[in-house]
Amino acid sequence: MSHNIIITIDGWSSCGKSTLAKQLAKKLGYTYIDSGAMYRAITLYFLRNHIDWTDDAEVAEALKNIVLHFEPNSKTGDSEIYLNDENVEYLIRDLIIADKVSDIAAIAAVRTFAVAQQQKMGAKKGIVMDGRDIGTTVFPTAELKIFMTADIAIRVERRFKEMYDKNPNVRLDEVKHNLEMRDYIDSHREVSPLKKADDAIILNNSNLTMEEQLALALEWVKKPMA
Repeated sequence: MSHNIIITIDGWSSCGKSTLAKQLAKKLGYTYIDSGAMYRAITLYFLRNHIDWTDDAEVAEALKNIVLHFEPNSKTGDSEIYLNDENVEYLIRDLIIADKVSDIAAIAAVRTFAVAQQQKMGAKKGIVMDGRDIGTTVFPTAELKIFMTADIAIRVERRFKEMYDKNPNVRLDEVKHNLEMRDYIDSHREVSPLKKADDAIILNNSNLTMEEQLALALEWVKKPMA
């Protein structure tokens, strides 16, 4: 008889972490939690309210006014993030948010705030969560940890296509610069830097289709769920 587990998916930007996490959640009947969306929503709040994120006191006060939760989209069934009861799922995908999110996510108080919420969401298990430090910091005892990677050129192409659909004026060099900066900041920050957990399985999907990577991950799920 199978039992519910926690599945973490960490990795570099534009590796398809959220795509795989959503696929797994639907297949398993699990809840999908997009940790990146949480940091993006916090970034949106900071930008909207002109928060000086270099001021510890101002950051601490701002976090008191932020409530995040996920609700399924009634048409697609996908989890979408709400910031203080406002659906901001699409607002947080703008390039201006992408430019700032790594800086804000590196703030210790912000990470403490987000991690506490993430751990509360995962208390009953039966979740798939993707991000940068889910298998190392948020759920270090998760039953299945996946670390995703892909060639940088492929990741840039993926992100460009995603951004172009929303903003035809976006430039390839702009996207490449943003991706490289996010990689550097994520892996060099003092608090919970992006790194592979010792017991994580590496999934390089440079040459895999979405169907192929899902099939691979489903094979990995069988053992811990048994």
